[in-house]
Amino acid sequence: MATASFAALSSITFRGPGLQHPKQPQVLRRISSSISAPNQPPKITAALPLFRPRGAHNVTGIFASISSNPRTELRTGPGDLVDSIISKVTETDRGVLLTRDEHKKVAEIAQELRTFCVDKPVKCPLIFGEWDVVYCSVPTSPGGGYRSALGRLIFKTKEMIQVIEAPNSVRNKVSFSAFGFLDGEVSLEGKLKAVDEKWIQVVFEPPEVKVGALELKYGSQSEVKLEITYIDDKIRLGKGSRGSLFVFQRR
Repeated sequence: MATASFAALSSITFRGPGLQHPKQPQVLRRISSSISAPNQPPKITAALPLFRPRGAHNVTGIFASISSNPRTELRTGPGDLVDSIISKVTETDRGVLLTRDEHKKVAEIAQELRTFCVDKPVKCPLIFGEWDVVYCSVPTSPGGGYRSALGRLIFKTKEMIQVIEAPNSVRNKVSFSAFGFLDGEVSLEGKLKAVDEKWIQVVFEPPEVKVGALELKYGSQSEVKLEITYIDDKIRLGKGSRGSLFVFQRR
């Protein structure tokens, strides 16, 4: 925002019966620039031309200054918002390392992106492909107990991937290192069903676990519902039925 400040013309005294024009006007011009902070545009101050009649004295200058605040973050469209949300969740262990305020900022950007979502995201072909789960507002939502506070001490997550293939196949995989030296993974396969134009439902078969040479299945079927709130060729945002926010980045 530009601001302007003016110093008033004051204390002018004229002598004689009337105003006489000077033989030659005295023109004062001054342009100075200074940079007060990095990435801040120059500050320009200009003295306007002054005409000093004969016999006049105590004339003060008229100054105008223009300044701006470069710290304001401007986001003009979905591309800027996408870049911003990716930068905030990268290298955060899928959101685990973020503070409460940082989680709030991610949620605010996701809410802004919602307004740019296509009308029928469930029917959008961009939904298909391989996706990295790069953020979740609730750590245990993807990966279950493996992503709990205790689970993260034992199982260090290496990758968290979701693959969606036409017409309705979904595969989730979490690869990890147990105790820092034993590689393993947990995978789930399920079928996708459109609930409406924005919500999907996936019914997963019992998870399969591989640790070293050991392979086994355990548990029972599980079901999740997810609203697609934004999708493009880079990211997909989803909100679970319990309010968890997910950010998927295309591989």
